[in-house]
Amino acid sequence: IADSRAPRDGKFIERIGSYNPNTNPATVTLNFERALYWVNVGAQPTDTVRTILSNEGVLLMKHLQGGVKKGAFDEAEAQRRFDAWKAQKQQSVDKLRASMADKKELEAKNRFEAEVAKNKAKAEEVAKKKAEAAAAAAEAEAAAAPAEEEAPAAE
Repeated sequence: IADSRAPRDGKFIERIGSYNPNTNPATVTLNFERALYWVNVGAQPTDTVRTILSNEGVLLMKHLQGGVKKGAFDEAEAQRRFDAWKAQKQQSVDKLRASMADKKELEAKNRFEAEVAKNKAKAEEVAKKKAEAAAAAAEAEAAAAPAEEEAPAAE
């Protein structure tokens, strides 16, 4: 939490979390209770932070607490709705991670198969060149052998 007039890396009021976009999916660490407190007392998040808070459920919890204050439902119902949302959200994140892991595994397998095929083709090419070289050497040796046999007869 920082004053909007403060520079980006300048003074801040309270550190309630961090965001690491270098992991896939991005890693967010957030003190949920403190984030909820600051949103409830009127802190205005930036667009990016609003998205993060929404994805973590802080804004949903604020909305549900508003319903409790108005008497639309009780605290237990609000917590039940939040837990159901959180479970569904976690399930979709797990599914995303599993699909990314499967995709990565399939990609690695395809690269390995391509490398094996490339190495096999190269090995066949090398074997073919060795066979040609051996045939040429045998031919040269066969041509040299009769010439040697004729040479001693000439003496």
